[in-house]
Amino acid sequence: MFVTPLYAGILALWFVWLSARVVKLRIGGISFGDNNDVKVTRIVRAQANFAEYVPLALLMMGFLEASRASIYLLHALGIVLVLSRLLHGVALSFGLITRFGRVSGATLTFVVLAIEAILCIYQGFRGQWIWLQ
Repeated sequence: MFVTPLYAGILALWFVWLSARVVKLRIGGISFGDNNDVKVTRIVRAQANFAEYVPLALLMMGFLEASRASIYLLHALGIVLVLSRLLHGVALSFGLITRFGRVSGATLTFVVLAIEAILCIYQGFRGQWIWLQ
């Protein structure tokens, strides 16, 4: 496997950046919660949202790569996932291109997850049929 680790590494660097922003808040005196501050909520949720969606997307990408899915398809999924998470993270954590970034980032993430889910289900059934023959 070499495609999934590439995108896992790229996304991990972005996660570290988002996490560092949360750590900075925590060191700065907000040790728990968000103190009802919208800016703090946005920074914390950007990191948490990433942590909620990216592991599953990478896991399914790894399954697809292990089952020898097209390298072009895997790169397309990886590029779209990175782009979607950058858009969403910049919009939510940094407050830039807010509406466009959040909506397009979330939508593209769901598209990647849906495509990967369908392909994983297909691979599962395909494997079942091979064993029945």
